[in-house]
Order: sequence, then C-alpha cells, then structure tokens
Amino acid sequence: MENNISEYTLGALRRYVDDKLQPGGFLTAVLENDLFGAFARADHLNQVTMFQIVKHIFNNEPSGCHGYKGVVEEWCKK
Repeated sequence: MENNISEYTLGALRRYVDDKLQPGGFLTAVLENDLFGAFARADHLNQVTMFQIVKHIFNNEPSGCHGYKGVVEEWCKK
C-alpha cells in the first residue's frame, strides 16, 4: 500500500493510466473532480484514503488524465 491506498485502487489507476482501461465509478468520479460522486461510490477503504488518492493522482499521474468531466472517456480513447 502506498500512503495507505489499497493495492486494488492503485492497480485500477495503473490500468487506466498505462493501458487506457476505463476505471470503475469511484475512480472515474475522482479523476473527473466529482467530489459528491466519489464519496457516494467509495468503499470503506477509499473513503478513509480519499485525500491520499487525490494527492497521489495530482503528484504522480499525467495532468491530461484527470481534472474535468469527460476526461476519462477522452483518455481511454487515446
């Protein structure tokens, strides 16, 4: 676990960034800056590590893969 982020979440994020695979509802909401949607879809582990997940994405992932509604669909089409 990186910063207490579950391996499951980190794996899904890697598959999205590297392989352009559509993530689930929770990660899609996080990546698209949908705070209400992210919390509504988060399991108990992701709820308590939401800040670390967002910080990880901001600091470690390409800026073009997150930030606004529709970015996930655009990223997966590249």
